[in-house]
Amino acid sequence: MADASCCAAPGELSEAGKGSRRVLLVGNPNVGKSVVFSRLTGVGTVSSNYPGTTVSFLEGRMRLAGEQVPVIDVPGSYSLDPTCPAEEVACRVLEDGGIIVNVLDATNLERNLALALQLRQMGMPMVVALNLWDEARHRGVHIDVERLSELLGVPVVPTAAVSGEGLADLVAAIERVADAPPPEPLEFDDLWSTVGAIVSEVQRLEHRHHTWRDIVEEISIRPVTGIPFGILVVLSSFAAVRAIGESIITYVMDPLFEGVWRPVVEALSRALGGGGWLHDILVGSYVVVDGARTLDFSLSLGVLTTGLYVSLGAVLPYVIAFYVVLGILEDVGYLPRLAVLLDGVMHRLGLHGYAVIPVILGFGCNVPGILATRVLDTPRERFIAATLISVGVPCAALQAMIMALLGPFGIGYVALVYGVLAVVWFVLGTVLRLTSKDFLPEMVLEIPAYRLPSWQTLAKKLWMRLKGYLLEATPVVLGGVAVIAVIHRSGIFEAIAGAIGPAMDTLFGLPPEAALAIVLGFFRKDIAVGMLAPLSLGPLQLVKASVMLAVTFPCVASYMVLLREFGLKKTALATAIMVVASLTTGIAMNLVF
Repeated sequence: MADASCCAAPGELSEAGKGSRRVLLVGNPNVGKSVVFSRLTGVGTVSSNYPGTTVSFLEGRMRLAGEQVPVIDVPGSYSLDPTCPAEEVACRVLEDGGIIVNVLDATNLERNLALALQLRQMGMPMVVALNLWDEARHRGVHIDVERLSELLGVPVVPTAAVSGEGLADLVAAIERVADAPPPEPLEFDDLWSTVGAIVSEVQRLEHRHHTWRDIVEEISIRPVTGIPFGILVVLSSFAAVRAIGESIITYVMDPLFEGVWRPVVEALSRALGGGGWLHDILVGSYVVVDGARTLDFSLSLGVLTTGLYVSLGAVLPYVIAFYVVLGILEDVGYLPRLAVLLDGVMHRLGLHGYAVIPVILGFGCNVPGILATRVLDTPRERFIAATLISVGVPCAALQAMIMALLGPFGIGYVALVYGVLAVVWFVLGTVLRLTSKDFLPEMVLEIPAYRLPSWQTLAKKLWMRLKGYLLEATPVVLGGVAVIAVIHRSGIFEAIAGAIGPAMDTLFGLPPEAALAIVLGFFRKDIAVGMLAPLSLGPLQLVKASVMLAVTFPCVASYMVLLREFGLKKTALATAIMVVASLTTGIAMNLVF
């Protein structure tokens, strides 16, 4: 793992980067020091040359005991007796004081201990990060960490920076030494004799073959093999979620609603006289399906029809399916690895790698995806993630409708929809990151060993999450449908569709009739896409309309949850972002296609 070597305009340490309340990452070259640095600081680092030299350094920030402190990636050094410009700069940085984090290569303890002992002679606050710990295990290198800590007189924390293992313990150790008295300088007679004595006492070597679990762990965390492995896991998860969700809808929910609940709402409809404001709010409007006038659980827009069906009949099955699959991935220990693999990509969007979990949930249903943004640390991250889920993550029902509509024209058109959505997602995420000046803290994430899940624990977690969804999301959806029913009966949506109809061809290359489908996408995007079928649109027109529907408002269920989670002001901001993104995307596609 090579240390960063960057060319930059001459600069110097910031004022905040000077003094004792800072973290100095010190170590030999090629011990993974820069990877530790990136784990601690995330984005927002500055690369400069040390004043009067051509030696570069990196400066970033991390959270330490509730405050932001500078982190300096000191140039790699083998010794504090300088033999090159990099080591001279390292000594000059250390002279200004700070908390030393000495990064050691656990697979080559003898070489690394020489610098560690020299650092201990300085008597500064210090923590040792025994890095490449996973590789040491695989090579059969056993190190008595507690004894090494006793001999050095400072905390020693095993880490594997590439996977994130031990980083939480490292941060905790830094916090402890930051507020503790500095250790006494370590005294010894001969440097290399002391190194040899320590290594002989704390290190034991044995020949060890990798187990199948070691092999899978390596495959799933290394970028070259981990990314294809992750794609396979995610695709398999989507397939499982869709199979489980559709099975619950087909064999449980639809029979319940059609066989048990329909007679109830039809009786209520008759009791209310078949029409009127109260009827339309509670039961909904009659619609024509296959030539027959009927109550439709997806389109009637009543609290007791569409409200209950959207929440319980259409969304809940996918929520159940996703929480089952998510629980398995969590308890097996894979999700942290996926978060680490995608951390670099997600940071470009102003998010941590762990934001991939809400995004994955959003591909099943946006509702649990938005709710799952609670796992993120800051309101800023939650808002960005929820907005991106609402804009660029099509739910399973919408995906199924897009495939059904565009599939007959060839898989290439389906792929084009996903490609455009991916571009919109990354561009919008980048814009949101650049327009936010908030500090993005480091992702500190423990990487557990792979293990078999406990089905009892999975069942408990599933019930806890479903109870939260039923108590929090369902009432909001029902209330939202009631409001939408009032607006729909007033004819506002038809008026909006009529107003924007003439602009559809000019701006987006779509017929005016498509305007109603675009507007009604607010209720159910998948149904809105289905409304495009009778319009005899060409494949490229269907691509444009499908993308615009996916990018505009989420369905009423997701929108109500968004309002509940973020409040009116942020929901209005997210809405404005969606409108701008949809219009811009539609116009751009019309120009390109």
